[in-house]
Amino acid sequence: MAFVSFVGRVLFASVFILSAWQEFNEFGVDGGPAAKTLKPKFNVFSKTVSSHTGVQAPEFDIKYLVAAAVAFKGVGGIFFIFGSSIGAYLLVLHQLIVTPILYDFYNYDTEKKEFGILFTKFSQFEKDSVSGGIQVSIPVVNLQGVKKNPTTKSVLYNSYVDQCSAAAAKMERYSCL
Repeated sequence: MAFVSFVGRVLFASVFILSAWQEFNEFGVDGGPAAKTLKPKFNVFSKTVSSHTGVQAPEFDIKYLVAAAVAFKGVGGIFFIFGSSIGAYLLVLHQLIVTPILYDFYNYDTEKKEFGILFTKFSQFEKDSVSGGIQVSIPVVNLQGVKKNPTTKSVLYNSYVDQCSAAAAKMERYSCL
C-alpha cells in the first residue's frame, strides 16, 4: 500500500512540478507568458478587492508573483512526493492565492456567458481535482508513521491473556476459556 501511495503522490505532484518547470524555462526577463496573462487579471482582482475592502494593494512587478508561484509549485510538489505535509500546505497556499486571480468569474454578471464558462472551469478544477486531492492527502501524509492506539477491547483482551498466562505459569486452576 505504501508503494501505491507513493506512486499516487508522484503522479499528483508531477502536474505542479512540470508546470513550474515550464514557467521557469519561459520566465525570461519580464516573467514570460505567464506574467503577460496574469497582469491584466491581477489588476482587475486588485481593483475589485480595493473597492470592496478599501485596502489598496501595493504596486509590484508581476514577475515576482510568477516567481513565487513557480517556487511554491516546485518546492511544494517535491515535498509532497516525499510525504511531507509542508508540501501539501504549500500547494494549498498556491491554489488559494492564484485561483481567485485566474478564475475571475466574480467580475461578470451571472446572466452573461463568460460567467458560466469561468465558474464551470473553476468548479471542475478546484472542487473535483486539485484542491480535493491536496485536502485528502494532508491527513494521509500526517498519519503516515503514526501507530494506532490500542482500543479498549484489545487492551482488555491482552490483559485477560496475560492473566491466563500468569495463572498457567503458577499452575493454578484458572478458567481461561
